[in-house]
Amino acid sequence: MVELDIQIPTTYDPFAEAEEFGRTGTKDYVHIRIQQRNGRKSLTTVEGLKQELSSDKILKSLKKEFCCNGNVVHDKELGKIIQLQGDQRKKVAHFLVNAGIVKKEQIKIH
Repeated sequence: MVELDIQIPTTYDPFAEAEEFGRTGTKDYVHIRIQQRNGRKSLTTVEGLKQELSSDKILKSLKKEFCCNGNVVHDKELGKIIQLQGDQRKKVAHFLVNAGIVKKEQIKIH
C-alpha cells in the first residue's frame, strides 16, 4: 500500500485570535458597519477610532461631505461610535484614508 500525506481540513474560527484579547473587536482596526432600520433606511457606524482624535470634528466633516445627518454615541466598552444616515461605508473609508486619519490596511468594512 502507498501512504499518502493527506491533510484533513479542520474548522477555522476567524475569531479565535480575537477572543484571546478578551473581545471580538480589536483596537488596531477601524470597523465600518451598516445597520438596517425600517424598510430601506440604514445607519453606517464607525468604531475603533483612536481616543486622541476628535470624533465631533470628524463627524462634522463627514456630515458636510456626504450631505447626511449623524451623531456620536458613547459606549462603555467600545468608546465613541460615529453614526451616519444611509449606506456610507465606501465613502467613509475613502474619506478616512484621504484625510490621513487611518491607513487603508487598518479599515475593515462589514
